[in-house]
Amino acid sequence: MPTKKKKEDSSKESSEEIKVENALEVEVPKEVLVKLAEAESLGSDIEERKKKLLEKAAKLKAKIDSPVTEDLKEQIKAKKRAEMLIPLEEYVKSGIYLGTRVVTPDMRPFVYRRRADGLAIFNTDLIDEKIKESIAFLNKFNPEDIILVCKRQAGWKAARMFSEATGIRIFTKKYPAGILTNTTLPNFFENELTIISDHWLDKNALHDTLKVQKQVLMICDTNNFAHGTDQIVIGNNKSTKSLGVIFYLLARGYCKEKGINANFDDLDVWTGEKE
Repeated sequence: MPTKKKKEDSSKESSEEIKVENALEVEVPKEVLVKLAEAESLGSDIEERKKKLLEKAAKLKAKIDSPVTEDLKEQIKAKKRAEMLIPLEEYVKSGIYLGTRVVTPDMRPFVYRRRADGLAIFNTDLIDEKIKESIAFLNKFNPEDIILVCKRQAGWKAARMFSEATGIRIFTKKYPAGILTNTTLPNFFENELTIISDHWLDKNALHDTLKVQKQVLMICDTNNFAHGTDQIVIGNNKSTKSLGVIFYLLARGYCKEKGINANFDDLDVWTGEKE
């Protein structure tokens, strides 16, 4: 019986093979054969053409990438310059970007390069950015809660104009020690924010402010440390022109945000170039 079953299975397989062979011999329409042959023939050719096109595209991309990148950089620079608080030329003319030969770790991130004579140069884009940040920070406080300290004579005129425009109290020639910390003094008062022009010259005011845990906005040159400050303005804090620009921009921005009606003279008056 098993032998008979195997023979039947074998005959079935043979008949199936015959059916398949017969099916393959069925005539296929000519147009179908043409399309199949064409597709089969062009298959490798299309891949080859695709490969060549990709190679060509890569070469073209390499040629145009560099100019496009440079164009974008210039466009970004132009946009930044257009959004500056004052024209770049005014920053340059004031010398606000000129630092010192000493650069502290706190100020190193803001230095663009060194000149041949060793002077560190601030990044002007960052100067503008920090002044904008400082204006926003300053606006959190009322005029009666702020004092500005500037013992450097180069900043006295601009500091006085700053006070007249904003109503903020200033200390220039001398800062009375203890007025923020010693409650027994007749001239004692409390403030919320102290603007420091240079932490080396105005160290007593800085020390007192930190002692009573009030906030500090400091103008920092490359040789300054920013320890203990809540907000910094970077720039040259040793020249009349530079301090004039800084106090002018801070006062103008503060008055605008606070709705203070102040009559601002030309920037040249603040920088001492015009009486």
